[in-house]
Amino acid sequence: MKAFFDSSALAKRYIDEPGSEGIESICLKAEIIGVSILCMPEIISALCRLKRESVITNTQYNIAKQALFKDLEDAMVCNITPSVIRQSIKILEENPLRAMDALHIGCALEWKAEVFISSDLKQISSAENAGLKVIKV
Repeated sequence: MKAFFDSSALAKRYIDEPGSEGIESICLKAEIIGVSILCMPEIISALCRLKRESVITNTQYNIAKQALFKDLEDAMVCNITPSVIRQSIKILEENPLRAMDALHIGCALEWKAEVFISSDLKQISSAENAGLKVIKV
């Protein structure tokens, strides 16, 4: 399975929250994992917020960050290309969605993902409208 993860879904691999348990099984089933180039900074931003709010410790932050870096060494990282931007604009014109969420969908479409994994309900609906098969976590 060629699985594309939105940041909201992949973050569950490093942050224990509802849906985290399903991420591991999806990762194990995937032949290849794809993410947008935006994924790493978005997950690091979430981890930094949790650290600032004292939800996680500095040690937990460092462990999660290193695990993210290691996991993404083997992932396909999709860049923001003119084609991705065109697809994202079309998605934005047809759906009530934030620009970053549309860029993730545009990357998944460009990469020809077999499945798109997200936990964002608006993004899930928009991805389905764009023709992607979606797994909600």
